[in-house]
Amino acid sequence: MFKKRVELLIVLNVFGGTAWAADLPLKAPAAPAYYDWTGFYLGGNLGAANGTTSFSDTIRPLPSTFSSSNPASFIGGGQLGINYEFRSGLVVGAEAMFDWLANAPTTFTASNLTAGTATGTINNRWITMATGKVGFAWDRLLVYGKAGGAWVGGSNNSFAAGGTPVGVSVNSSSAGWTAGAGVEWAFAGNWSARAEYDFIGLQNQSLTVSGTPATRFAGDAINVNNRTIQMITAGLNYKFSLW
Repeated sequence: MFKKRVELLIVLNVFGGTAWAADLPLKAPAAPAYYDWTGFYLGGNLGAANGTTSFSDTIRPLPSTFSSSNPASFIGGGQLGINYEFRSGLVVGAEAMFDWLANAPTTFTASNLTAGTATGTINNRWITMATGKVGFAWDRLLVYGKAGGAWVGGSNNSFAAGGTPVGVSVNSSSAGWTAGAGVEWAFAGNWSARAEYDFIGLQNQSLTVSGTPATRFAGDAINVNNRTIQMITAGLNYKFSLW
């Protein structure tokens, strides 16, 4: 009799416990872990740049007519910046970007009825941009726009009148503004890849032709106007999380 009571209690306990466990609420599944764009980042980029210019001068009695060539140039450099992502997916940040330009200078020819023909080159070699950024993130995908200031510097500018090299003085660096947009994808851990387009508008540049050796272009001031640069780059970034 005692043995039967023990067996009955075990059966009731097993089935009762199973039923009680079935009445417990199921544990909610863990929320998906979304990528957080907040943090400092450092990276590199490669791409191409192409510029536009127009020319005028002050030679007397008649100004010159100009023709020019602005070949595309290979560019490469790096960028560093910071992003902060809000819970809504809004991302704000700031970035500094620096690129070297391959040697693909703008060349121009000046034709003047009284002074003859002269040729010159303007050789931009680097571009720096400092911009603010704003965008929106969908987990690991970020679409953004940027705007700010730009600086361009050059070297080895030259001018020749009638085939004779003539010295020129030129402001080798100039400032302007920039605006662009891009898309970035965080593909593995803190690594992300991006593609970006940037437009740069620059202040006018001037070249003053020296009087030595003496030419009919001596003292001419050549103005480089409507200066723009368009850039397309692909880049790779590594993010250092703030926490």
